[in-house]
Amino acid sequence: MIPTPAPVATLGRIPIMHVTPQIEGGSIPAKGTEHEAFPVQATVWREGHDLFGCEAVLVDPKGAEAQRAPMKLVGEGVGRYEGWLTPDYPGDWQFFVRSWSDPVATWRRNAEARMSANQDTELAMLEARQLLERVSKLVEKGSEDAAILEDTLAVVDRQHISSQVRFEAVIAPAIQDIFARHPLRELVTESGRFPVRVERLRALEGAWYEIFPRSAGARLSADGTPIPGTLHTAAKELDRIAGMGFDVVYLTPVNPIGTTARKGKNNALTAGPGDPGSPYAIGSADGGHDAIDPGLGTVADFEAFTARAHELGLEVALDFALQCSPDHPWLTEHPDWFVHRADGTIAYAENPPKKYQDIYPLYFDKDPEGLYREIVRILEVWIDRGVTIFRVDNPHTKPVPFWQRLIDEFHRTHPNIVFLAEALSSPQMLLGLGAAGFSLSYCYFPWRTEKKELEDYLWEVSRETDDRMRPMFWPVTPDVLTPYMTDGGAPAYRIRAVLAATGAPTFGIYSGFELVENTPRPGFEEPNDNEKYEIKVRDFSRDPYGLTALLTRLNAIRKAHPALRRLRGLHINPTTNPSIISYTRLARPEESPDGKPDAVIVVVNLDPHNVQEASIELDTAALGVSEFTVRDALTGSTYRWNATPFVRLDPTRPAHIMEVSA
Repeated sequence: MIPTPAPVATLGRIPIMHVTPQIEGGSIPAKGTEHEAFPVQATVWREGHDLFGCEAVLVDPKGAEAQRAPMKLVGEGVGRYEGWLTPDYPGDWQFFVRSWSDPVATWRRNAEARMSANQDTELAMLEARQLLERVSKLVEKGSEDAAILEDTLAVVDRQHISSQVRFEAVIAPAIQDIFARHPLRELVTESGRFPVRVERLRALEGAWYEIFPRSAGARLSADGTPIPGTLHTAAKELDRIAGMGFDVVYLTPVNPIGTTARKGKNNALTAGPGDPGSPYAIGSADGGHDAIDPGLGTVADFEAFTARAHELGLEVALDFALQCSPDHPWLTEHPDWFVHRADGTIAYAENPPKKYQDIYPLYFDKDPEGLYREIVRILEVWIDRGVTIFRVDNPHTKPVPFWQRLIDEFHRTHPNIVFLAEALSSPQMLLGLGAAGFSLSYCYFPWRTEKKELEDYLWEVSRETDDRMRPMFWPVTPDVLTPYMTDGGAPAYRIRAVLAATGAPTFGIYSGFELVENTPRPGFEEPNDNEKYEIKVRDFSRDPYGLTALLTRLNAIRKAHPALRRLRGLHINPTTNPSIISYTRLARPEESPDGKPDAVIVVVNLDPHNVQEASIELDTAALGVSEFTVRDALTGSTYRWNATPFVRLDPTRPAHIMEVSA
C-alpha cells in the first residue's frame, strides 16, 4: 500500500517564512515579560516588482489583537524584517506576522519615476484618482478626512495644472496621514500563530542577596566558638539588605540537616564536634522538605521573617533542593523514590570532582506520580509561608519533562511564582531547562572575564538565547570562586559587581562579597572555609573596601534606569583597548514607566591591577544624537561626548555608568 503523502503547506500570496521567536515550531512558548519589548523577525518577499508591507501582531490572552508593529528591513538581500512587540500584563499571549501588497507605496515609487522621466504622467494621475476614491470609501462621510480627500481629487482632475503639482498634492503629509490611518491592503497573508508566555517583571529583573540563615546574626562566644544565627536574627538583617536596595533576599535551605555521613569543614568526610553539616543534606528525625530546622526556629518564625521582608519591599526566595540525607523520612516511607544498587545500598550524589556522601539523589521513574504530587504539596506549603521565588538546586539532575509539567502547573495555579534554575551544566541543558519553563537561569558569567568573550556572551544572552533563557549574573557563589576574583582582590570585586549589575536585568550577590572573601579552597574553584559546612561570623558594620556603598549605588542606578532592567536592548561599543569593554543599554518608550526612551552607556576597565585608557566607538544612530551630555551615575561628574569619546579608568574606580541626555 502506497502511503498517503503528508499535506504540503501552502505559501501565502505574500509569503512569510522563518518567523522568530519560536521554540520547537511553536510547541513550546517563547519567553516574554510584561512591559518588555521582544523582537519578531520573518523573511517576507513577493513575486514581481510591486511593493509590500508587513507587521508583527500581538494577540492577548483573550484572543484579541492588542498591538501591531510595522516591520522594517534588517537584512539587506535576504528579505529579513523585524518589528518589536510589548505585552503589558502576564499571561499566555500569541503573535503572528501579517503581510500585504501595498498599492499606495507601489504607486508612489512608479509615479516618482514617471515624473522624473516625464513619461506617462497622466496615467499616474489616473491611478492616483483610483487610490483616492478607494480610501474615500473608508473614511467617515462629512469628516475632515473626507473634505481633504475631496479637495485633493479636485486638484488631481485639473489637467491644466502641471502633473508635478498634482503629484505633490497626492503625496502631501495630510493625504499620507489618511492613507496611514486607513491603509489599502491587497493580497493579505498571515503566518501561523506562535505562543509567548508572559511573566511578571520579577521573572526578568531584580537584585538578589543570598544568605545562610544560620550565619545571619551569628556571633562568637567567649571561647571563640560560633553561636549560630536563627530566623529571628536573620530577620534583623533585612533592614540592612533592603537599605542596600536589593529586591530579593534568597535563603539557602532551612530544613533539618541529617547526621549520618555529615560533612565537616570544607567538605571533610568526618564532621567534628559542633560542625553544623551542609543545609543541602536535607532531612532528619525532625522532618523533611516541609520542616524547619529547630536550630533556626519555628514555622511562626519563618512566617515572621517573610512578613518583615514584605514590609521592607523584599521578596523571599527559598532554595529548593530535591535531595535527601540518609536520615530523611522518605528513606523509610517511600523507598521507591531512591535508586538501590545491586548490593541494596543507595548511591550518593556526585558532580565530579565533587562528591556528596551526605546526600542521596531522588529516582523519578519508579513512582513518578506519587513523587510529583508530594513535591507539588511541598512547594505549596512554602508558598503559604510567604515564599514567592524558588531557586532550584541542581535541576539538571532531574528529568526535564518533570520540570516542564511542574512549572506549567504552577503557571496556572500560582502564576506569580518564579522559578530559578541553578544549572551550571551543558549549554543544551541550560537552554533546555529555560525552554521547559524556568523563569531565570544561572549562567556562565563568572567564567567570562576577557573582553571578547564578555562581548560575545552579552550578545548571546541578550539576543540569541533570549527566547528561551533569562540569565542571572553572579560574580561569586558559595560554589564558585574564579581565579579572576582570587587574583584581582577588591578591584576585581568592584569590576564584576558593575558588570553583573549592568550586564543582566537580574544579578545576585552572595553575603560576604562586601568583605572580599576570596581565599580559594586548594584544588577547587570555590571559597575556602566554605559556608556550606560551617557558620560564618561577619561584621557588616564596616565597609573596608567600599563595596557596600558601591552595591547600594548600583541598585539605585538600576532602579532609576529601565534600560538596565531590560534584556534585549544591547549595543556593543568597540574600544581601542582589549582591557576596556563598553556597551549601551536601551529601553524603548513602551518599556519605561514614564513613556520615555532610556539610554545608559557602560564602560568598564577589566584589568584589576592597572590603569587603562581607550577611545570608544559609539552607535550614535541608536542613541538618536551625535553630540550629547553624559553624567556618570557613579560619581555625578558630567562630560560632553561625541561618537568617539576617550576614557581613562583606574582599578579603584573602574567604571563609568553614563546617563545620556541630548
